[in-house]
Amino acid sequence: MEKIALIVGASGISGNNLARELIANDWTTYGLTRNSDVEIKGLKNIKADLLNKESLTNALEHINPTHVFFTAWMRKETEAENIKVNGGMVRNMLEVLSPKHSVQHVALVTGLKHYLGPFDAYAQEGFNPVTPVREEHPRLEINNFYYAQEDEVFAGAERDGFTWSVHRAHTVIGEAVGNLMNMGTTLAVYASICKENGTSLIWPGSEAQWNGISDVTDAHILAKHFHWAATTPEAKNQAFNIVNGDVFRWKWLWKQIAEYFDIEYQGFYENNRSLEEIMEGDEKSWLKISQKYNLQESDLNKLASPWHTDLDLRRPIEVMTDMSKSRKFGFKKYQDTRDSFFDLFDTLKEKQIIPS
Repeated sequence: MEKIALIVGASGISGNNLARELIANDWTTYGLTRNSDVEIKGLKNIKADLLNKESLTNALEHINPTHVFFTAWMRKETEAENIKVNGGMVRNMLEVLSPKHSVQHVALVTGLKHYLGPFDAYAQEGFNPVTPVREEHPRLEINNFYYAQEDEVFAGAERDGFTWSVHRAHTVIGEAVGNLMNMGTTLAVYASICKENGTSLIWPGSEAQWNGISDVTDAHILAKHFHWAATTPEAKNQAFNIVNGDVFRWKWLWKQIAEYFDIEYQGFYENNRSLEEIMEGDEKSWLKISQKYNLQESDLNKLASPWHTDLDLRRPIEVMTDMSKSRKFGFKKYQDTRDSFFDLFDTLKEKQIIPS
């Protein structure tokens, strides 16, 4: 039977890489965004407003997906607003598709805020989950838009009879310009500015993150995990953690990144500045760099998201992820984290996003 995918949020890191993975596996693949065309050969672009059911109904009038992959989200000022908007987007999509009776499986990507708490509480003392975090850990007694999104998927599955999977990624490393959560590109841009200015790559994070064990999720691994769960009967109706499969300490990786860019680095020190503070006012520097090296994007704010990188690097605890459940169910893919960063940096150079 033909597999027809609808990727909600195809312009983001997760959706972009998922589109490439599904197309490579001969899926008919539609990518839904609000207003941008995603330039991937074989991807069928659709534009719609996820908060407007009429817009969705019109855009999907002649499309009957068998699989829906929800990788979109919107950040608001409070978690109450996050819940209303992000839960509403999932609900609107599933309600618009419900009368078609075509959907067999819905996949949702969330993240480790499932275990750590929402943005309002993410980096505060007191949210100290047992690590490595495991899928069976109970929900926190706190409002969280990830829970709202999951509940909308569960309700849709009960109503329409499709299966589901939830993919809880750590920080996703991959290419996507304009993405709001993009640590890899943010660090590449920061390092490029340091190199141009002859300054050190200064660690902006906490002592716990500097010395503690961590992990990340390569966008390619996440894409393969999506595909695996959608095509493996045993993986249906399950929530899974998804990370590269290795662990590292930032005190080691920071040195690797500095050496890649051939710059000096500085490790943790007390009362250090956040990356958002370090990069404040760098818009003019990046404009000059982009003009000097003929780069594709001169707007720093479309490339770097230091606020999000700070949420990871300034956490007061170490965080790592247990992958046992995915392994037991048959997912065996693995990715070296240093390669995740270096491959991304190479791609950014090739595409003239950062200087070569």
